[in-house]
Amino acid sequence: MTAPTPRSLSFDTAAAQYAAARPGYPPALLDAVEELAGRPLRGARAVDVGAGTGIATRLLHERGARVTAVEPGPGMAAELHRSLPSVPMVRGDGNRLPLATGSVDLLTYAQSWHWTDPDLSLPEACRVLRPGGALALWWNVSDLSTPWVAGQDDRLREYLGADARVHGRPGDATSRNLSLLSDDAFAKRLLPWSRRVPVDTHLANLATHSAFLVLGAAGEEPTRRFLDEERGHLATVFPDGVVEERYVVELAVLTA
Repeated sequence: MTAPTPRSLSFDTAAAQYAAARPGYPPALLDAVEELAGRPLRGARAVDVGAGTGIATRLLHERGARVTAVEPGPGMAAELHRSLPSVPMVRGDGNRLPLATGSVDLLTYAQSWHWTDPDLSLPEACRVLRPGGALALWWNVSDLSTPWVAGQDDRLREYLGADARVHGRPGDATSRNLSLLSDDAFAKRLLPWSRRVPVDTHLANLATHSAFLVLGAAGEEPTRRFLDEERGHLATVFPDGVVEERYVVELAVLTA
């Protein structure tokens, strides 16, 4: 079994902050999942893999899916159980799913497929899906067509390194993570949306990305300085202290 990478488990150190600051998803996302999967979520046997603190798990549960969460990190799993105590949860990851063959109607990966090894996780997904079941992958991608987001992305790359990814470009995620498959194997949608949050929440959201978390204790003071400087940049765009974060949800659905 391939173990989760240290970077993929870095979120455990910031689970409560992750739950409080990370964005959710627009209602249009689950509408699109139902359309592309060809079935309603209500009553579906769904499994949310790499569930984290349960941001997507909660939405699936509220839509009426019979959802089980799968999460490898102990800190994230504890936060999920605290907020969703009635939702079943098992420890595990997408490379070796702790699920019976042919047992799942809908397998979802919200912000988590890129932490798997597709050579392992794709066959595992196909194994656990029932005939006609669906694999749904999605990512919130910051909209770099928005000038202030693009400026922030430049500063993040200067601080974290040119290859670090906190923001991304719509279309990046599926091209990066579905290289085993032809472009038409997955049905895809791009779903723009936004949320308005206090600047403190926006900065806390940035700080929960693995590119910051892997810096550990040695990066605490430099990260604090970077975020303080970022607060100043944001004040020129959002003088009322409320940031409009703009996203595109990138969705890809494969039907078994």
